[in-house]
Amino acid sequence: MRVSSGVAGFDDLVGGGLPGERLYVICGPPGSGKTTFSAQFVAEGAAGGDRCLFISMHESREDLERDMASYDFGFERALDSGSVTFLDAFSSEGKRFFGMPGDRRDVNSVTNRISSFIESRDIDRVVIDSTMLLRYLLDDSDNTVMRFLSALKRTSATTYLISEMTDPSAYADEHFLAHGVVFFHNYMEEDGMRRGLQVVKMRGADVDTDIQGLRFTASGLVVGDGRTVTH
Repeated sequence: MRVSSGVAGFDDLVGGGLPGERLYVICGPPGSGKTTFSAQFVAEGAAGGDRCLFISMHESREDLERDMASYDFGFERALDSGSVTFLDAFSSEGKRFFGMPGDRRDVNSVTNRISSFIESRDIDRVVIDSTMLLRYLLDDSDNTVMRFLSALKRTSATTYLISEMTDPSAYADEHFLAHGVVFFHNYMEEDGMRRGLQVVKMRGADVDTDIQGLRFTASGLVVGDGRTVTH
């Protein structure tokens, strides 16, 4: 089963769409497009009738709606459709679900809550923003984050985990565990800042691993601008 990302040009890089029911790490520096990429994934799913879950520790629903309002891919419409559950980890609802700040729950408790939510509601697409959220929720001793992600991989959802990694050569455990890793690049050229996207890893797909041009447009992110970045 292939799952469309909702991002123009990206599905072509991964053989016509993402292999479904798998875990993908979306990583890169601040402002590189990770959240927009993930919002397009959710909007695409909602438009096709998928049930989606977006868990955030960085922004409230209102803030994210405002951030995505300049694009026409329909993120606000997706949130209002009833197909998307948005959970702000720092909202009163999020604190009831996950626990209060500083009250780290047992990894099994958090894992069971999220996995059970995904399975009981037949969630098709999940976004977790971000790895900082996992380390806020979980005690990272005894590889609890890895245990959580291993359990998440066993659900029937296609999951994006947003990571704040800024060095594409500095891999974390979640990058080895994930089925796929997509890295967003910001780099300088003589005429200014450029953006790029690179599929570093994708199990089960024949992928183009070169850095591709990436643009922000009124329709959201677009991958490919007629050239491949070679450095």
